[in-house]
Amino acid sequence: MSRKIMADFHLHSDFSGDGEIPMETMIQEGIARGLSLMCFTEHLDWDFPPTPEHTAFDLDIPAYRNRLVELKEKYKDSIDLRFGLELGLQPHLASRHQALLKEWEFDFVIGSSHVTDGCDPYYPAFYEDRTEEEAYTSYFESILDNLKVFDQMDVYGHIDYVVRYGPNKNKFYTYGRYEEILEEILRTLISRNVGLEVNTGGFHYGLGHPNPCEEILTRYRQLGGEILTIGSDAHIPGNIAFDFHKLPDLLKSCGFTHYTVFQNRRPQFLPLD
Repeated sequence: MSRKIMADFHLHSDFSGDGEIPMETMIQEGIARGLSLMCFTEHLDWDFPPTPEHTAFDLDIPAYRNRLVELKEKYKDSIDLRFGLELGLQPHLASRHQALLKEWEFDFVIGSSHVTDGCDPYYPAFYEDRTEEEAYTSYFESILDNLKVFDQMDVYGHIDYVVRYGPNKNKFYTYGRYEEILEEILRTLISRNVGLEVNTGGFHYGLGHPNPCEEILTRYRQLGGEILTIGSDAHIPGNIAFDFHKLPDLLKSCGFTHYTVFQNRRPQFLPLD
């Protein structure tokens, strides 16, 4: 029988610009769900284009750190809490990100593409005046553009995030259709020792698959990729560890025997069996 996944390494609270739930509430739900480890990865997206929903994704890191330290002590007998960050990558921010990571001692850092061509693919405007395939390709190209100038994150987050929001979502999306650019992304990640995130938000958004999809996970493993973190991308308690029960068998079918957690920016490998 497969082990349960007991660590959620992609979580947001009201310290994130799109979060409203207090960190303690998220922690209490994680404990109730039987997690042994939670890593908060609050958003920091400098130069995020303002929208009616979100004017900024800035982060008060000192306040975030202080609150996490308080709660880590309070719940030390119930759960292990770790200090993470989700950086919204854009090429012109590379030097700012490098300086930030020298200043703060995070346990874990996700690098994610949330803004491409000046727009978040979450919004319909991203898909206007071009085909879905052109929009998806542009998003994947942005990942390579980021990797050319910045590779200090531990994993790249939800690398096919764009598929959640496309006009047809994943109806016509396959690894083969975007194989050339996805292959380059995976090879670049491995050569830079940057891992891959398995994000169960894809299940939450009705794709029937995680982000990235199984074909990408399989190819990553075939190419020698080993660093694989698991996160729900939860912004509310009900999505913590979302559909984690599906992952052990899914990941084993893709060739993995372990998944990864981080402490002090160092990977630790936990067995799926």
